[in-house]
Amino acid sequence: MSNQIYSNRPIAPLQQSNQKRNTNRVKKNGNSFNEILQNQLKEKSGIEFSGHAKKRLNSRNINLTSQDMNKLEKAVTKAENKGAKESLIMMDKVSYVVSVENKTVITAVDDQNMKENVFTNIDSAVVMD
Repeated sequence: MSNQIYSNRPIAPLQQSNQKRNTNRVKKNGNSFNEILQNQLKEKSGIEFSGHAKKRLNSRNINLTSQDMNKLEKAVTKAENKGAKESLIMMDKVSYVVSVENKTVITAVDDQNMKENVFTNIDSAVVMD
């Protein structure tokens, strides 16, 4: 009697079996890495200010309270829900150009500097009271 074993099943190369193991590791608790990453990015809240916006706020003596920041965040969320990318947000005699996707204020203009001003590269406007 022979000690050899015969099988009709092909043997998979080592590289393929490693790939199969790695794809199993990607999922943890039913969520892929990409799903977890996207959820973490969604949880990031708050508005950031570009260097240019910070200079404009300083030079124009525009001071934001926590209530103003909440209103600004609310306006950005509204614009985001409508699919806006770059938005003009007008509130309390100040206009902000905001990158909605990055949640970053690009510039700020108060009512005294707004006369005859043209806002370009925006796709939406949000007026807050």
